[in-house]
Amino acid sequence: MDSEAELLARARRYSFRARMDSKSQRGEIAGPVFVSGQGSEVEDVTGKRWLDFNSGQMCAALGHNHPTVTAAIREACDTLIHAHSSYFNVQEIRLAERLARVMPEGLEKSLFLQSGSDANEAAGSLTFAGWHKEHGPLPSGSQAIVAPYCYRCPLRQTFPACNYACLDTSFELIDAQSTGRPAAVLTEPLFSAGGVIEPPPGWLKRLQELCSARGMLLILDEEQTGLGKLGTMFACDAEGVVPDMITVAKHFGGGISISAVTTSAAIEEKVVESGFINTHSHSNDPLACAAGIASLDVIEGEDMPAKARAIGDRFKGHLGALAQRYEQIGDVRGRGLLLGIELVEDRHSRKPAYALGQAVYRYCFERGLIFSQRRQGSVLRFVPPMTTSEAQLDRAAQLLDDAFTAALQGKVKA
Repeated sequence: MDSEAELLARARRYSFRARMDSKSQRGEIAGPVFVSGQGSEVEDVTGKRWLDFNSGQMCAALGHNHPTVTAAIREACDTLIHAHSSYFNVQEIRLAERLARVMPEGLEKSLFLQSGSDANEAAGSLTFAGWHKEHGPLPSGSQAIVAPYCYRCPLRQTFPACNYACLDTSFELIDAQSTGRPAAVLTEPLFSAGGVIEPPPGWLKRLQELCSARGMLLILDEEQTGLGKLGTMFACDAEGVVPDMITVAKHFGGGISISAVTTSAAIEEKVVESGFINTHSHSNDPLACAAGIASLDVIEGEDMPAKARAIGDRFKGHLGALAQRYEQIGDVRGRGLLLGIELVEDRHSRKPAYALGQAVYRYCFERGLIFSQRRQGSVLRFVPPMTTSEAQLDRAAQLLDDAFTAALQGKVKA
């Protein structure tokens, strides 16, 4: 195998750099260069092993190279990898039926695409996550709503006395700017890329009421929260909310790229009658659909919601204990396999501790623990796969403890 230095030299000449959470984001080329993975760990070309608490790019929540998924991929490679997307194939039909069985009641019609972005664009709009800096405006007609960010409420309110002021403000602005009936709200039930922001209890139900009053659809992006990841099959199940559409992606393919938009029969009938067509060269590909079926076999057969609850309880307990020791941990939040901590200079001012978060990240990364930074480093996000053992959770917590000690003593820099 080529050495890391040889591979990085080629990357320097041929690979596009613009990436998150790495030196490549700043224009540098540096290791690691990953070569293999199994369960909750990945290995680079030097033989160093890493505990992957980012689940790859959030897509390996079942564990890297899950044997049920890899077996399904091998079988698909021997039968039919790609098919004409204007016609049906066996794996697509099987996957649509399986997905309908786990979706909230009434959501039974699925369209399969390649990525989460594809699914959200097919369902409604684009993301407001913040990756558009210096690249022009979003398409006309898209408006942001005020985030239910209780730790840093932009309206300077406190829940529950606020009575969901963020939603009332958002819809007042939408009503004022709309020239007709707005079409839909597209939201995550827990904002992952935005900094593991979990809306307060009742927020989702209130949002659905406001949408219904205006004849708007409620579309939930459950790509990072659905299919067992938060301890329920879908995040909306926790509040008994059934939206008009749900999008899924990420670990839906067990590591293979596939996404879905699932809606009701009535909505599907209406859009088909209106002449809507959405297809790509690889829509409904048999190989990807076979991986999707296998991932559902794992999610249901291994009771991923229960595993997510157990992992989340143990690791959130570790994060809570760290917060007791370090006053710079201002907030601990999230559920199941999607957890985060927000770092502050002090808990009174809540001024974000960007440099501390970057230093903790660097310390852990250099010692074999992968997670991600959000909000310029002041939020650290942890997404351990469901294969993660108690010993691995404990090891990650110890590394974080060591990282905070070293960073606060000035022994490590971002």
